[in-house]
Amino acid sequence: MKFCVWVCVVGRMCGGEPLSHIQDTDPLVLHSRRTYRRSEDAQKKKKMVQQDVRVLLVALCLHLGAAAAGMLRVDPAQDGGGSSSSSSGDTITHSLTVVQRLEALLVQGNGSDVSLRVETPNADEVKVIQAHSLVLSLQSPVFEEMLLSRNGSTLVLKESSDCAAVFDKFIRYLYCGEISLRLDQATPLHKLASKYQVTGLQQGITQYMTQNLARDSSSGHVAGWYEYALQAGDVTLRDSCLQYMAWNLSSVLQSGEWVTISSQLLMSLLRRSDLILQSEMELFAALEAWIIQNEPDGLTAENALRAVRYAMMPPRELFRLQTQSAVLARYQESVRDLLYMSYQFHSASPLHMAKFFDVNCSLFMPRNYLSSMWGSPWIINNPTRDDRSTSFQTQLGPSGHDSSKRVTWNALFSPRWLPLSMRPMYTETGAMQPTRVEGGRPRIIITPATSSADFAGVNFQKTVLVMAQQQGKVVVKHVYNFHQSTEENGDFLAEADLYRRTSEYLIDSSLFLHIVVKPLYQTLISAKN
Repeated sequence: MKFCVWVCVVGRMCGGEPLSHIQDTDPLVLHSRRTYRRSEDAQKKKKMVQQDVRVLLVALCLHLGAAAAGMLRVDPAQDGGGSSSSSSGDTITHSLTVVQRLEALLVQGNGSDVSLRVETPNADEVKVIQAHSLVLSLQSPVFEEMLLSRNGSTLVLKESSDCAAVFDKFIRYLYCGEISLRLDQATPLHKLASKYQVTGLQQGITQYMTQNLARDSSSGHVAGWYEYALQAGDVTLRDSCLQYMAWNLSSVLQSGEWVTISSQLLMSLLRRSDLILQSEMELFAALEAWIIQNEPDGLTAENALRAVRYAMMPPRELFRLQTQSAVLARYQESVRDLLYMSYQFHSASPLHMAKFFDVNCSLFMPRNYLSSMWGSPWIINNPTRDDRSTSFQTQLGPSGHDSSKRVTWNALFSPRWLPLSMRPMYTETGAMQPTRVEGGRPRIIITPATSSADFAGVNFQKTVLVMAQQQGKVVVKHVYNFHQSTEENGDFLAEADLYRRTSEYLIDSSLFLHIVVKPLYQTLISAKN
């Protein structure tokens, strides 16, 4: 019948009479039939999903009829309900009921028009899920393309074992828009969200992972997430993991996953000057454990050992390593020059060393050490109340030549500090400008209590660590670096809401800081050149 209608229409469009009198054996008729059939076959696949959509919509209407009847929108202006400041009217929503019924639709399989057959390579187990083309197409462009090109009612999906284990959760998210997961399920779910281009879920899991870096797990998870992010090209997750490990390295070194990290990640950490840990000795002990556990090739081991900053270890610790460390004994020839320069660094003054060595290289540059030799913790209760101050001492420099010399530091914290250029001016004779006015921003100033000739050639970098509590663990959340003048850093706590008790910058309404002072010798190099 469709063919006859098409022929008649063609005949009339050509200006002639209807062609119903032409015999079926006529070559023109046969050619027209074949043309139509090819066109019809080409359209079947394109219309398949649309037909499936209509079927599913009927099923959804049957299941959601009661919920839809409960949706009510009232516009007071139209209904004569009096004046109202709201132009959008009132809304009664049963969205939770809709979600529950969508979940029931998935569980019961009513109205299902496609079967998802999830297969795992080298495994006999097969998972079959009854689904609906409409939901899959709306949520995933990959599923939409697969449904358009399918030849039957079954889609065969090849997934790894970890992804197959959470595939039910993934499909449930497509129906309900929510998901519950454990730490070990984050990576496979992120893989599925990336593969099927479910952007909302992909971004949500990335956020979940970045917010749960500090959570305790039996074998650790941060390094594994970093390796996955590197492979998947997720820059946000990669940078978040690397920053967390660098700023909380002591806890990472003590975790079970430290000895499992890749050599690439190991070198990325060892080369950083912003690592936060107790001491360089702690880092060497962890590196020694990694080498013993992984037995890397000689070049990898040598490169890792040469990234250790031996000059930051006291001479007695260096001697102990040389006599007791099996790893160092095995690769001592590879680091002999570094050990030699470290002993020289400790035996001579930095000014004398600068005449023969580049004291600005990483070997002589401290990291952010938490030991009392290089700084002090500072807990500020009720930080919005008024200005606070504290004092502490550090060693003048990492060289053994300066080990007996101390520098006393005064630290001032002001919750509402204004720089001089922004303070109000007073014209009255003898009037004094306040150092603290309303509307200012938090500021910390760290200065030496006295000056000394020993400071010549030393540039002190001050680093302020701001702690936070995540999943019951105190971690480093923010790092602010100051150089010779702390007035240079205008972004200190610029985004912090210290008045809010639940602020991520506060722990039990207190500000937990740790001040690290790093002596650098950059000035000597510039003078030498």
